[in-house]
Amino acid sequence: MKKINVVEKVLKANDTIAQENRRRMTVAGYLAINLMSAPGSGKTTLLEKTLPVLAPEYESVVLVGDLQTTRDAERLGDLAAEVTQINTGRGCHLEAQQVAEALNGLKLERGGFLFIENVGNMVCPAAFDLGEHLRVVLLSVPEGDDKVAKYPTLFQGADAILLTKVDLRGVLDFDMARVRDDLARINTRARLLEISSRSGDGMNQWFDWLREQHASRTAAGG
Repeated sequence: MKKINVVEKVLKANDTIAQENRRRMTVAGYLAINLMSAPGSGKTTLLEKTLPVLAPEYESVVLVGDLQTTRDAERLGDLAAEVTQINTGRGCHLEAQQVAEALNGLKLERGGFLFIENVGNMVCPAAFDLGEHLRVVLLSVPEGDDKVAKYPTLFQGADAILLTKVDLRGVLDFDMARVRDDLARINTRARLLEISSRSGDGMNQWFDWLREQHASRTAAGG
């Protein structure tokens, strides 16, 4: 019971900070999106393709979570208004306090998007609210079509699910019907988009979804 109580206290404290993070970003006019997935699903590549498209209309700020190195942040440095690297050491996910500390060092003035590239992990990040407005989960074709059923918690809370690297479906054994069936059991609310950052397939749908979400949230006052 003690372990359960400790976990509950940790999550409650995290949620309190997350609520303040969300308030800060809402007031500043930024739509915060938490990108979650397994390692190698294409989060950084997705942002490399997305940020230049949004740039004429919106300012984008990126927080990058990794255990070590600044390699992903370096890839995005010239594409976003600001990029902050958060190294978690041994931590398998970002926490709201880490995001809060990162926000303190940002100039959130123009409004736009704040992308949080979470640590690559299909278990831990799902339990921690960071203060995001939307959760986007990436699932890549090379990972296999069984991941929705194996890691339901990650997909249950998603507002959008991106099936990435769809250009590889012709060379890999991937059953899209299985993915749709599994999602039908746990999350019928999320928008499912099939995309390839490499070939460009489906990317316009992703850009349109982002614009729609930003517009609807702004119209609703956050």
